[in-house]
Amino acid sequence: MKFTILCCCLLLTAQAFFFPSQKKSFQLSSLQSQSTKHNTAEFPIYPFGKGEKGKSAEDKWLLGGKGANLAEMSAIGLSVPPGFTLTTECCAAYCDPSNWDGKIPPDIWKLVLDNLKVVESKMGCEFGSATNPLLLSVRSGAAISMPGMMDTVLNLGMNDVVVEALSAKSGNPRFAWDSYRRFLEMFGNVVLEIPRHQFEEEIDNIKFEKGFFEDSDLKVDDLKNVVAAFKKVYVSNELSFPDDVNEQLRLAIGAVFGGWNGARAIKYREVENIRNLLGTAVNVQSMVFGNMGDTSGTGVCFTRNPNTGKDELFGEFLINAQGEDVVAGVRTPQPISELNSAMPSVFAEFKSNTDILEKHYGDMQDIEFTVQEGKLFMLQTRNGKRGGQAAVKMAVDFVKEGLLEKEDAILKVLPEHLDQLLHPSFSSTTSDSYKSSVIASGLPASPGAAVGEICFTNNKVVENAAKGIPSLLVREETSPDDVAGMYSSEGILTARGGMTSHAAVVARGWGRTCVCGCGALKIDSNAKTLTITKQDGTTVTFREGDIISLNGNTGEVLGSAMEVSAPQIEGDFGEFMKFVDEIKEIDVLANADTPADAAEARKNGAVGIGLVRTEHMFFDPERIGQVRQLILSKTKKSTDEALANLLPFQRSDFEAIFRNMDGYPVTIRLLDPPLHEFLPHAEDVEILQRLSEQLAIPVAELQDDIKTANEVNPMLGLRGCRLGITRPEIIEMQVRGIFEAALNSIASGVDAKPDIMVPLVGKVEEFKHQEKLIRSTAEKVFAEKNSSCEYKVGTMIEIPRAALTAHKIAAEADFFSFGSNDLTQMTFGYSRDDVGSFVPEYKAEGILLDDPFVTIDTEGVGQLIKATVKNGREVKSDLKIGVCGEHGGDPRSVAFFAESGLNYVSCSPFRVPIARLAAAHFVVEAKKAKAKAKAAAMRKE
Repeated sequence: MKFTILCCCLLLTAQAFFFPSQKKSFQLSSLQSQSTKHNTAEFPIYPFGKGEKGKSAEDKWLLGGKGANLAEMSAIGLSVPPGFTLTTECCAAYCDPSNWDGKIPPDIWKLVLDNLKVVESKMGCEFGSATNPLLLSVRSGAAISMPGMMDTVLNLGMNDVVVEALSAKSGNPRFAWDSYRRFLEMFGNVVLEIPRHQFEEEIDNIKFEKGFFEDSDLKVDDLKNVVAAFKKVYVSNELSFPDDVNEQLRLAIGAVFGGWNGARAIKYREVENIRNLLGTAVNVQSMVFGNMGDTSGTGVCFTRNPNTGKDELFGEFLINAQGEDVVAGVRTPQPISELNSAMPSVFAEFKSNTDILEKHYGDMQDIEFTVQEGKLFMLQTRNGKRGGQAAVKMAVDFVKEGLLEKEDAILKVLPEHLDQLLHPSFSSTTSDSYKSSVIASGLPASPGAAVGEICFTNNKVVENAAKGIPSLLVREETSPDDVAGMYSSEGILTARGGMTSHAAVVARGWGRTCVCGCGALKIDSNAKTLTITKQDGTTVTFREGDIISLNGNTGEVLGSAMEVSAPQIEGDFGEFMKFVDEIKEIDVLANADTPADAAEARKNGAVGIGLVRTEHMFFDPERIGQVRQLILSKTKKSTDEALANLLPFQRSDFEAIFRNMDGYPVTIRLLDPPLHEFLPHAEDVEILQRLSEQLAIPVAELQDDIKTANEVNPMLGLRGCRLGITRPEIIEMQVRGIFEAALNSIASGVDAKPDIMVPLVGKVEEFKHQEKLIRSTAEKVFAEKNSSCEYKVGTMIEIPRAALTAHKIAAEADFFSFGSNDLTQMTFGYSRDDVGSFVPEYKAEGILLDDPFVTIDTEGVGQLIKATVKNGREVKSDLKIGVCGEHGGDPRSVAFFAESGLNYVSCSPFRVPIARLAAAHFVVEAKKAKAKAKAAAMRKE
């Protein structure tokens, strides 16, 4: 009888939230409702192996991704070596890191031994046998893949007796001793936490003495010496290697469960935003060996190219090797295509299996396999990770090939895939050179990758841009005065500010990379130096003109120039987005403040503009002087002159936006920010001197006026509709500009659709005041032009009082649009510009799961939104309601808004495709959830 032992696959993935109330009360009977033919059905352990029926890929919440796929491969008849899975419920019940001692509870351990006997029977071997030994592998596997983040133990069950038995049974002493030394290193490192380099040093010493370069050059006696050296490593660490194979298994299972709380796994879950899972499962599987000679081998393979999406096998294999040799890089593997020459019959079977798996799962598969003495074993499969370009191509190809319907195909493309396509990115964020270059971290305020010279002033950025020199604007925080530098920069780095700060909002709107709230920065504007305090407490200083890099996806700051890959929107992107638009039900509009923004929004598929922030039109150097004259004027004549000069700018901007949005609605918010934001600093003598000459007001008097204009709490001061009520002439000018532009556009053949939005309404009386002014001004323009157009007047819901009195405001307004940034700020009482100082710690402590300025707070702010929708539509059933805050581009927030009944979301032009995809995902996932609930209800009946 041939010796057949199988290489186990268990992958520890996904985030565990351990519930203290459950950890002591977990009952084995909790799984009794799970029906299967095995007598362990009511227990938290499930067997797998060729032909084994019962669980499937749908059970990955319980079995983990790896365990569920092993169960599914078993059920469809593939050659899967037998084993069993300890469920995620075991992890949740017993592995609380605060008090777990790493031991397996007696009732679970008994089930492990019972299931091990079944595996022994199927393999015809005995665990720990001195004549016919069975070896095992122990690996993790949670519901969400976390490649490389968890630990694995292979060749478990080796000792001095078993190695001799394995040598005799296989007739291959080298294979047996090689397996033993591999196990000693892996068990010591993973289970007993002995640093791997201590083992590597020992084997390198022996290879050096023998004059060998590769591990595969070592002879049997050499490997015996390696084993002896490895045992001494245990002793030097005051540890002993357990010869008892059952104790090895017990410790290994505990270590893999414990790896769930390892630093790598925790960090990965944090970065990938993996949460709300029970924990990891543990897969115990019989081993098969790829290192039993030239008719054996091992490999990993994707069923399609994960970089391009091309329909071709993409992978590597090694002859006479084990799985870790392929991924560890200790030998150079061969392309998977060459397996056809090395083992033709194996390759033919493997190709057939890949086709079966891809059709069965409806997705590109990432497969691990082993060939033992000419026999193919499929060790694991999972949906493969892929890049953005590949994800889009595969989704389109799956539909063309009839493998998937459009609804299922779009779920294969994640929002982050589109992010990769829409923004530049660093070529490799996992390389040692990249990691070693990271010197600080802030908030990832606007995605992308940027490299450039450090600049501390707007003028320097603009000067560099004129010379073609890429620059990064580095500031304590940005203000409206910085827009010229922000626009001309490659990226923006600030020491203060949150995800909805001025820098973040403007950067996202313009597609600039931005890192905000980087508290490690110390900026000396006079000396023109940037000093960064690194995590280890050391400092590094840069001067203006030095080159650094910013990663807007992660918030990392890097101390040198990194290689950047350009966005790749090509080929199947347009076709894929057609699928998306056929499925989504909520409209996606864009926040656009300039004609260029509007053009970008249309290019990215926006069906209108949900927010034109008119104040952003005023920051151009040609216009800001007129705005300052408007604010600081002492006479009506000077005020009227400033308004008259601003009107043509407003009108021409609106005409260009209407032209770019021909036929689509354009929602224009009237002036919102406090007026002092348009004023220079009182210390900026150069600007004040120009203003003094322009207004004929002494500099000292201007300085006093500027100081007087500053408010104690400007975000709650004279702004929004309050400004419109106290300075109605500003609103009249803006409204006149809107309607003159609309009528001019219509006269030229453009279908202009203006909607006017009143900001910061808290009482219905405020809205009624502004609506009356808007409509009376519109009538004046209509009379002057002897023409008219349809329009709507609505309001932003951004004050909790407005949300609570939505029924009153709805009786007057034509539409609502949630200003979710301010609504979040006022509901939480958090300053959105200062949250960077405490939100990271709040998230680390579990007080917040998300930054509420990034992902909508469904428990608090979300309830105000739902109440507003309900109460508003009780008064006006067809009330149009949308959102125009930064949350409109966040995928999870988009799903909440769709579920809450909003008509549209509005976001940065560069986030429009992502919001469209998120809206389509919501429709498909909601249908699936409804169908699943209906099926469950029918089963109960």
